[in-house]
Amino acid sequence: MTPVVVRHSERPELWDRAPEQFAGVVPEYNLHGDINGDYWRRLFQDFPTYQFVLYDDAHDEILGQGRSLPRSWDGTAQGLGSGLDDSIARAFADHDAGRSPDALCALGIEVAAAHQGKGLSRVLLDQMAATARDAGLGTVLVPVRPTWKDRYPLAPIERYAAWTRDDGSPFDPWIRAQVQAGGNVAAASERSSLITGTVGEWESWTGMDFPDDGEYVFPGGLAPLSIDRTRDRGTYWEPAVWITHRTGGSAAGPERSG
Repeated sequence: MTPVVVRHSERPELWDRAPEQFAGVVPEYNLHGDINGDYWRRLFQDFPTYQFVLYDDAHDEILGQGRSLPRSWDGTAQGLGSGLDDSIARAFADHDAGRSPDALCALGIEVAAAHQGKGLSRVLLDQMAATARDAGLGTVLVPVRPTWKDRYPLAPIERYAAWTRDDGSPFDPWIRAQVQAGGNVAAASERSSLITGTVGEWESWTGMDFPDDGEYVFPGGLAPLSIDRTRDRGTYWEPAVWITHRTGGSAAGPERSG
């Protein structure tokens, strides 16, 4: 099986199958980010060449998908911003103002459940870099959702990002894979993506009851969820770890850590 890369601009109908193909790959709550609404509808309209799938033509099957946006970046850790939400807003602001981007920000790299464990995440990451090069962008920025952070939801993300194995490699498998692919751990953010909902919505998304106000850990959560029953509101900030990858493109300047 040799999958081919298909961009949304080439076969948009494939994306109609994505919700079913990737059901359960990310936790339910992750599908309800506050920033997703208007921007999500514009993602495929304004940036179709930056969204792609790995497609098995012989079996008519989608194996994985990558979503990304071009955005401005000054080459510093501070210039990365607070994370995913900020990058999405910045990319659309750049687009609407006619500003030229400096880098490509990954929004998601996902492998269908039936095809996980086959090395396709690295194929998707390599394609993200190729997409950046094709656009003349010298860097891919990845606000990584660490694979094992849900096991340690009370650990500050800055500390978690610095954890290593005995061999000195990153503790988290997805951070480790990114570093092995040539990435650089540039920063960590406690507030990458905001997800709010009613208490009832959060109970539906998590399968838990929240009988009182306070902070709760929950299945799949990378950090605690704050429940305010008086306001009927649950508030969750998902953390992330920034990884930067040089691609050999021309737009971004030298990569720096600070």
